[in-house]
Amino acid sequence: MLNANKIAGLIDHSILHPTMTDDDLKAHCAIADEYGVATVCVKPYHVAMAADLLALSAVKICAVIGFPHGNNTIAMKVAETEEVISNGAQEVDMVVNAGKVLQHDWAYVKNEIESINKACVDRGAILKVIFETDFITDELLKIKLCNICSEAGVAFVKTSTGFGFVKQASGDYNYKGATLEDIRLLRQHCYPKVQIKASGGIRDLDTLIQLYEAGATRIGTSSTVQLVGEARLRFPEH
Repeated sequence: MLNANKIAGLIDHSILHPTMTDDDLKAHCAIADEYGVATVCVKPYHVAMAADLLALSAVKICAVIGFPHGNNTIAMKVAETEEVISNGAQEVDMVVNAGKVLQHDWAYVKNEIESINKACVDRGAILKVIFETDFITDELLKIKLCNICSEAGVAFVKTSTGFGFVKQASGDYNYKGATLEDIRLLRQHCYPKVQIKASGGIRDLDTLIQLYEAGATRIGTSSTVQLVGEARLRFPEH
């Protein structure tokens, strides 16, 4: 049964906009602690500060690597993973190399995911693999990634970064982010032990609930205050 506290516990509170300052981090970590979210999801250079700010909190630290486009070398992604974990991250969200996926270089993709997952597991952290579904739109490619991630034993697969902007017919750049169709597809094709994180454009409670019911067990969003506020009104405590 969903309630406001459970909804808060699904959230990775995103503090990832490129313009966010140290003061922004402090303010958002305070929000994360107040609302009791699962993690704060932060940029690599903010990991140590976030860990210090939340040292007495149950909120965990999640770091992004290869963010937002996934184009670093495997060695650089592994080194980045090792560094953020040493600085206090317990969870790592890694962007897959979309170009390698689109050219079907599965040996490369498999090596990348396995190498980064090993770096996480060896250090007591968990890995979430971001597919960036605005770039990787072919259903068969998503299914192949589900298979690779399942066999590698990653903890989560994830839809989007929230920064996967694609040129639209109008000439503007925008993104779709998490969709129900993608969550259902990922849930269907990942091993049961692999969890699903929905991220990108989740700003209202109805959308969050629909994604949860479709199989998402973690929600990436910067709209925590709005979402939990809506949940408190809809599911008042008795």
